[in-house]
Amino acid sequence: MSSFDWKNLIDPLFYIHFDINGIRVGLFIVLFIVFAETGLFAGFFLPGDSLLFLAGIYNRELIENILIIESPFLNVFILSTFVAIAGILGNIVGYWFGSKSGYYLYNKEDSFWFKKKYLIQSKDFFEKHGGRAIIFARFLPIFRTFAPIVAGIVSMEKKKFMFYNVVSSFLWSFILIFAGHYLYWFLLEEFEIDLKNHIELIIIGLVAITLLPVILKFSKKSPTIKDL
Repeated sequence: MSSFDWKNLIDPLFYIHFDINGIRVGLFIVLFIVFAETGLFAGFFLPGDSLLFLAGIYNRELIENILIIESPFLNVFILSTFVAIAGILGNIVGYWFGSKSGYYLYNKEDSFWFKKKYLIQSKDFFEKHGGRAIIFARFLPIFRTFAPIVAGIVSMEKKKFMFYNVVSSFLWSFILIFAGHYLYWFLLEEFEIDLKNHIELIIIGLVAITLLPVILKFSKKSPTIKDL
């Protein structure tokens, strides 16, 4: 494993190519990150969307140490399914934590890992969109971290939460991973453009697209605890 640099934390390729003593464990790192974004409240800085898009491009490298499958479609399908399951489990942990610790979170002091304003903004987002917020939040950094927690805090019906949880996880993983895989091959075969040579542009583009709605939301006057 190469020497560590703090900049690696926001570099999706660092996780995808992660190895231990020459053994690639990128798949497990990707799955852990997807789980951590909602299960461990770390979604505000982890490269979720760009990570999944690039996972679609590098799907064979991620899967080959676990399964050797000749079909590219099955490789992408299996990878997307693994990611969806990790997302579902992360949301379940977030929901459980919210249902048990809502009062604690609203009174917790800000830290590097936790920002109270994100929780309050996510609550507003959830109340505006209802159960669909679980689906919308999957595609929005920060909101996808706190949406399941808020669902637990407001005691959203468990069956309803699980429905939106499963749907959102599969939509998020399948759309981004399949898009990365098939867009890569389309551009390579039709225009001889290798996206692997433009990874930085892809990351910047995806970060800009996914963060824009979040920035617009947070640019508004932040609500206070009195507004809850």
